[in-house]
Amino acid sequence: MNLNDAYVRHCHNIPFMKNMLAAAKYIGAGLACSGLIGAGAGIGLIFSALIASTARNPQITGQLFGYAILGFALAEATGLFALMIAFLLLYS
Repeated sequence: MNLNDAYVRHCHNIPFMKNMLAAAKYIGAGLACSGLIGAGAGIGLIFSALIASTARNPQITGQLFGYAILGFALAEATGLFALMIAFLLLYS
């Protein structure tokens, strides 16, 4: 086996390595998108608590709504960070 044979064998495996890298990117992006599950559950819990709290005490609806919007923004931000990481992994 000479050096030229090793080079040909190495070049033969390059498309396989490109396919493996593409598959790893898709798997990583999918795993990063799993953070969106937590964001969706958090938003659901926030607004279900808002509805339950408003039903118990309708006088403080405005104050509760402000807290709910703050919680929504924080939960949505974590989901957007997960989505940003997924896109970063996919297109890097």
